Amino acid sequence: MSPKSVLTIALLCVSLLGVSPALSEQPVLPNPLDTVPEKMPFDIPYGTPISLEHAQSAIAAAVAEAKKHDWKLNVAVVDSGGNLVAFQRMDGAQLASIRISEHKALAAVNFRRETKAWENAIQLNHMDYVMTLDGVIASRGGIPLVEGGKVVGAIGCSGGTGSQDEEACKAGAAIIK
Repeated sequence: MSPKSVLTIALLCVSLLGVSPALSEQPVLPNPLDTVPEKMPFDIPYGTPISLEHAQSAIAAAVAEAKKHDWKLNVAVVDSGGNLVAFQRMDGAQLASIRISEHKALAAVNFRRETKAWENAIQLNHMDYVMTLDGVIASRGGIPLVEGGKVVGAIGCSGGTGSQDEEACKAGAAIIK
């Protein structure tokens, strides 16, 4: 290697070392998870498990909403303990969404929040830690069923887009007061 080549490489290395610290000096942003809220979020008490009659009414409302738009969905309702109470698969609904609808309902009742909260946590807030939590499904279409201020179960819809699943579930959840 010629002395000129060695000098060129040495100068290049020195210039790179001089630039490196400037590139690594980025401001450290505060971790939003370090904020301690005054009250416990999603602190809705569990109530008496939803009855079969109410579960079927919620499913009927979700299916009616889906039929208005020609969406083919699977709809599941679980009780406050996460046990399947009722399920309906609309004609033509995709088979993979059978379990997904139940999983959305189960996640909504276990965490006492809409599954859309997990979707937002990952997509909007970049809280990737959510993916490490057991039982999370970060896709909208799972909604807790609240009656008299208590979680009595949850409804999960799957087979359409997330927003279609969510709209059908909202119709089903609106039946429970």
